Order: sequence, then C-alpha cells, then structure tokens
Amino acid sequence: MPVGAAGYAGVARLSYGPIVPDNGFVLEMTREEFEELVAEALDRIPPELTRLMDNVAVFVEDEPPADDPELLGLYEGTPLTERGEWYAGVLPDRITIYRGPTLRMCESREDVVTETEITVVHEIAHHFGIDDARLHALGYG
Repeated sequence: MPVGAAGYAGVARLSYGPIVPDNGFVLEMTREEFEELVAEALDRIPPELTRLMDNVAVFVEDEPPADDPELLGLYEGTPLTERGEWYAGVLPDRITIYRGPTLRMCESREDVVTETEITVVHEIAHHFGIDDARLHALGYG
C-alpha cells in the first residue's frame, strides 16, 4: 500500500501514539501504525529534496524477500544520476520499507521511530544515486 508519493511534503506530525509494551521478543505495532511512522519520516524530508524526487512510490510490506530476512528497506529502480534521454514511460521506482525486521530489531517504540526514519532516508538516498558506502560514512548504514 502506498504511503506517500514523490513531491509530497506535509507538515511533520509527531503522532507516535501510546507506548507499546515490549512483549520480550518483538514489539507490537499494527501495520497502520507503522505506515504512519513511514509517512511521518517522509514528511520530515526537506521539501527541497522531495521536489527533486521523480517517478518514485513508497510502500510498506510486512516482510522482506525470504533470501534476505533482515532487510529493512529496498530501493528498486533507476537512480536520478543514471537517467538519460532514454528514461521515459517507465514504471515508478519503488521504495519498500519492511515492518517485521524493523520491529524485531528494535527494543522500544522510540527505536522503531528512529530506525524507520533512517531506513526511509537511506532508500531515498539511493533514489538520488548515493551508494551504501557513502551512506555508511554519513551514518545511514
């Protein structure tokens, strides 16, 4: 389900909701609550950057592909830096944020908020052509 679109720049909303108890293994958070965190992370992207995003959609899925069960996010598409005259009439790039692994790795709701924001920024950076090495150097590993 799409939670945002390129060019969408709303006012940052901080509606993290009630404190979610830690069940000892995995934090509990509904799909809707997690989608809201992703939308809020998108809202915090500076408008100067969201205006530059082109032909990209953001989705939330519960689980990543089975071959990479700890994957938090995935960018699929052609980065802006690699597009040329040939780039026309193509499907939108796709950014997917995965709820399950994020909840399994975080110890608190605040950790989920932070990790979700980092993951969203990381995947948007790939849309702008920034590779993993540079992202790790910037603290978005």
